[in-house]
Amino acid sequence: MNTLKRMAAQIILSTGLLAAATSLHADVWDTATHGYADNDGVRIHYASVGEGPLMVMIHGFPDFWYSWRHQMEGLQDQYQVVAIDQRGYNLSGQPAGDENYDMRLLTSDVAAVIREFGQDSAIIVGHDWGGMVAWNFAFAYPQMVDRLVVMNLPHPHGMIRELSINEEQRANSGYARAFQGGSPSDPNIFFGGPMMPQTLAGWVQDPTARQRYIEAFAQSDFDAMLAYYKRNFPPLPPLAETAPPLSPDVPQLNVPLLVMHGLDDTALHSDGLNNTWDWNDASTTIVAVPDAGHFVQQDAADTVTDTLRWWLGAQ
Repeated sequence: MNTLKRMAAQIILSTGLLAAATSLHADVWDTATHGYADNDGVRIHYASVGEGPLMVMIHGFPDFWYSWRHQMEGLQDQYQVVAIDQRGYNLSGQPAGDENYDMRLLTSDVAAVIREFGQDSAIIVGHDWGGMVAWNFAFAYPQMVDRLVVMNLPHPHGMIRELSINEEQRANSGYARAFQGGSPSDPNIFFGGPMMPQTLAGWVQDPTARQRYIEAFAQSDFDAMLAYYKRNFPPLPPLAETAPPLSPDVPQLNVPLLVMHGLDDTALHSDGLNNTWDWNDASTTIVAVPDAGHFVQQDAADTVTDTLRWWLGAQ
């Protein structure tokens, strides 16, 4: 990882650095309250725990609401933590057609969930594709974002820059190109095989959680999963020596922002974090987590939960 250009904005954490320990609770699988928000006929499933300020958590690919179980357990004493199934996944609606997974609709799903709880705004937390939805939700609905947390998904400006000038990032994004042009039944679409619940859940380490993932993916729509890429992943720009101009379609942010990144991520290069602070007028905190991969909220669950408690309490 190259040295980030503004060291004051970077905090390097190792497991156990923060003193606060997460509270022990029963697994949220057994304790969460479930419900649905309606967004123009598409039902968005959510699981909710705790009481307090509303926090909406958005998963990525391939995942579902249960990805946030550790953070839900550790934050429910202070917040109402609501983890959603994005459309196409698990118990949420699965409308047919790539056009039904346009970013405009994905962000409006989050707005529908916030309104379902009778609130005008919430703390927004996203990972991977959930991170992309979180960025775009903040662009489209700034008045509905109290604070913004994004994990392992660079700001769109950083993502486009690295796709333009960083050959390693261009190579790492090869899977996305395959998804854009492929189908779930293609023999080599996902780690050398077709998309199946068992292979999609292969990254989950805990055996009990893995079985729950397999069940969730068995009732998900694989075409919908690929539609996220076909509809929203940026086209690969020509390789360049210098970064392209910033897109005028991406507004400047003005929201307390926390960005967390597992440094062992093999899909998204940490150089994408550089200059994030330039694209937000409010406070920006960047936390790089060593020895954690793409699914940082599970690989370094306690570090992520403790960081959230510290950062939210400091705002």
